[in-house]
Amino acid sequence: MSSHPHAPAHESAHNTHHGHSHGHEAAHGSFKSYMTGFILSVILTAIPFWLVMGDVLESRALTVGIIIIFGGVQMVVHMIYFLHMNTKSEGGWTMLAMIFTIIIVVIMLAGSMWVMHHLNTNMMPMSPEMMKNMP
Repeated sequence: MSSHPHAPAHESAHNTHHGHSHGHEAAHGSFKSYMTGFILSVILTAIPFWLVMGDVLESRALTVGIIIIFGGVQMVVHMIYFLHMNTKSEGGWTMLAMIFTIIIVVIMLAGSMWVMHHLNTNMMPMSPEMMKNMP
């Protein structure tokens, strides 16, 4: 099961037992990279939590914008440190798939927000009296 045809028998047995070969260890993260990702994730979660719970900013829209930015940065941290996505893995196809996914998600979110905004502005407002008289 080893990647090399002339590998010693104990290496082949070791690879069969663990289900991976040592030649692919570089694709997995080290303890240091996992801890770096974990610490960054905690920081990127704690700051927006503090912004909301401490009512730090007076503008609600600014708070929401900052939280969205921190969420985007945290997604990138997770993809790099935990999913090990980079431009070199699998000949760049994982990066291309990620970019395509991001484009589709942005189109869906922007389209949904656009439709909801136009429905909100173009619907006829109803008073409580009009609601009572509806069939």
